[in-house]
Amino acid sequence: MPIDTDELRALPAAEKLRLVEILWDDLGDSTASIPLPDWVDREAARRRDEMRDPDCGLSHDETWKRIERRHG
Repeated sequence: MPIDTDELRALPAAEKLRLVEILWDDLGDSTASIPLPDWVDREAARRRDEMRDPDCGLSHDETWKRIERRHG
């Protein structure tokens, strides 16, 4: 079945998001292995190592303060 990409691009954002959710869920339910490029593993390792640094990121309180300043 051919996919009309112009038709997909013409969909409203909410419908596009729903299609992405359906496809994502379908991939998650799949037993097939999805090959990933090497950079994905390197980036995951970098982020994991970064999160081990206790000075990395913001505290819960600071996060909410920033949100409230932006939207309050």
